[in-house]
Amino acid sequence: MARQANTTWKVIEHGPLEQLAENLWWVLGAIPGLPFERNMVVARRKNGELVIHNAIAMRDEEQAKLEALGTPTHLIVPNGWHRLDAPAYKARYPQLKVWAPKGSRQKIEDVVAVDGTYEEFPSDADVTLRALPGVKDLEGAMIVHSNDGATVVVCDCVFNMPKPPTVIGKLLTTVLGSAPGPRVSRLIKFMMLDDKVAFRGELQRLAALPDLKRFIVAHTRCASGADAAAVLREASSRV
Repeated sequence: MARQANTTWKVIEHGPLEQLAENLWWVLGAIPGLPFERNMVVARRKNGELVIHNAIAMRDEEQAKLEALGTPTHLIVPNGWHRLDAPAYKARYPQLKVWAPKGSRQKIEDVVAVDGTYEEFPSDADVTLRALPGVKDLEGAMIVHSNDGATVVVCDCVFNMPKPPTVIGKLLTTVLGSAPGPRVSRLIKFMMLDDKVAFRGELQRLAALPDLKRFIVAHTRCASGADAAAVLREASSRV
């Protein structure tokens, strides 16, 4: 989880911008000082607006591909730890509207001005933001509707990654209780959860979405098909 923030465009190691659906893309990138990956998700609305979740500053050629998809319009900063490249994105695209979970707004505003909360986001048939109950309003979910179904995107409230191969990675994820997934980490239970019953119920409701196609968390994995619902159900059992 990122604790700093870049005010200039600082590219850290990352992979290519990959297409998941006709209106959905993602990219995996490194995290300074941590032995696992973060991801950015980009959704395109029918009007050409891009909704960027958990921004990653990319190399010029990959950033140009993003810009070719549509107009960067909305920047979702999913919690107060995942704000690393938010200021740089706002500086590069001044027209961006920045949206944050209500409970994380103050911490995010330490590095970038916030235009509104998840509840105030102009949701539509393509992209919806919703608060998650039971997490002190520190996080929410983004739901993207594509031709092949719905994609649910969250941040740190659920982990779904394997044990890292390095000794330090294994030690860190063991201490934090964040791998192997799916699971709700020990750290998140301590820092974020204030109503386990409500949060467990919300994960189960998301798992029951009739057109659920993908479930994406902040670090490493995208669960697709039947695995998407299975990951959500398994995580709910570990709350």
